[in-house]
Amino acid sequence: MATDQRAKADTLSLRQRLLSSSCRLFFPEDPVKIVRGQGQYLYDEQGGEYIDCINNVAHVGHCHPLVVQAAHEQNQVLNTNSRYLHDNIVDYAQRLSETLPEKLCVFYFLNSGSEANDLALRLARQYTGHQDVVVLDHAYHGHLSSLIDISPYKFRYLDGQKEWVHVAPLPDTYRGPYREDHPNPAVAYANEVKRVVSNAQEKGRKIAAFFVESLPSVGGQIIPPAGYFSQVAEHIHRAGGVFVADEIQVGFGRVGKHFWAFQLQGEDFVPDIVTMGKSIGNGHPIACVATTQAVSRAFEATGVEYFNTFGGSPVSCAVGLAVLDVLEKERLQAHATCVGSFLMELLRQQKAKHPIIGDVRGVGLFIGVDLVQDEATRMPATQEADYVVTRLKENYILLSADGPGRNILKFKPPMCFSLDNAQLVVTKLDAILTDMEEKVRSCETLRLQRCSVKHPPGEWALPLVLKRPRDCFLPSTAIILSKMNLLKHSCSNSSFSQVTFFKGGKLLLPWVLSTHPHQKVSKTWPALVG
Repeated sequence: MATDQRAKADTLSLRQRLLSSSCRLFFPEDPVKIVRGQGQYLYDEQGGEYIDCINNVAHVGHCHPLVVQAAHEQNQVLNTNSRYLHDNIVDYAQRLSETLPEKLCVFYFLNSGSEANDLALRLARQYTGHQDVVVLDHAYHGHLSSLIDISPYKFRYLDGQKEWVHVAPLPDTYRGPYREDHPNPAVAYANEVKRVVSNAQEKGRKIAAFFVESLPSVGGQIIPPAGYFSQVAEHIHRAGGVFVADEIQVGFGRVGKHFWAFQLQGEDFVPDIVTMGKSIGNGHPIACVATTQAVSRAFEATGVEYFNTFGGSPVSCAVGLAVLDVLEKERLQAHATCVGSFLMELLRQQKAKHPIIGDVRGVGLFIGVDLVQDEATRMPATQEADYVVTRLKENYILLSADGPGRNILKFKPPMCFSLDNAQLVVTKLDAILTDMEEKVRSCETLRLQRCSVKHPPGEWALPLVLKRPRDCFLPSTAIILSKMNLLKHSCSNSSFSQVTFFKGGKLLLPWVLSTHPHQKVSKTWPALVG
């Protein structure tokens, strides 16, 4: 590692020149250069300390000394492939088996969650003799071609839906078709899967698998209603398919109450295949597939060897064992329950205070805060979520927004995230939302008036008329208007912003403005383009 680090601007310039722009950065307008991590903290090149609320990969904490030591010690002795006998791989498989239902007793080791889900797809197809897959809307299962095909989150922006892929509604009881007031949302959403399966069968299709994140993450930090998985499994098994639980984002004690998130669905529910990755190596590339003897034997019957060059190496398995040791010794699963419950309560208090918070949902250290433009319509507050995330970053808190409307603040920090961290993060969030609302209240009283700044004769200032918290003036609005050559002058004080619209030598008529610049201009500012 180089002792002399480049200036941040030089690093950014090199990255822009050498890496594809499709490899995106967090906070692209002002990226953070991270040079060190420890526990739940990340440090920039200037020594600034950030609370990391994003990173569910550094599961037991960045650079945990016991995990680092395990990798270093094994690296000094041996690192080779799994075709030789070695204790680490069988010890690791045995430890994992102790956390899972008894029938999930055969293990395959790989390098990434994408590899794990790709293998799960192969296992399902070989076992069932079928090809088709049922997935949830907005799902993401990996970046390989086979997985892009079963990830609506991605394929809708690429080649579209393949004929062998069938999409069921996300079991979202806040924004979906069956909500919190439905008498039995689990059955209702499971019947949607049944309907999707029936429609496929009517076309002569045969179902190999149902793939689902045990807690859909990019779908918006969704908590499926209890009993949903069992009902779905009945429909899938009846169709000749298998149930694949993707635990890559949410397994290994993150939910607190259980080691695996699928266990939230009840003791009687057991998937046919479980995939895991990310957290199990704490940053080291490890992944795993666990399945039944029956599924494994069908795969073996092909006579084709399954070999992964680095999967299950002595170093990888030493790291995996160390992560399990830390989880147990530091009681991080119980810690996730304690801190997660405290964080949820703090966030619910903020929901009662700030109308922009439509819902707070989660379990353990997997939590989503749903920001809305309107409490009745539950329209996603996309721009506001982006603004909040940016403001938090300025306060040295790293958080991301996701979901179909990119309006869900996602909390999935390292498991060592503390009660003090939770209190500080929510205090900062409260201050940001309060500041937004104070600006809105100030702007509500403004009317069309001449700006206090001197303008050429005949020019008028049009104050942004902001009616609700969802209409908070954001910097991106001014940027969009400037690109339209509509922003002539700007003046502001601590409580509001004003802009002057002047084009083609004549004053543009006043209009109540929306501050969602990603909408088409003709819809957002009809008076400005006529």
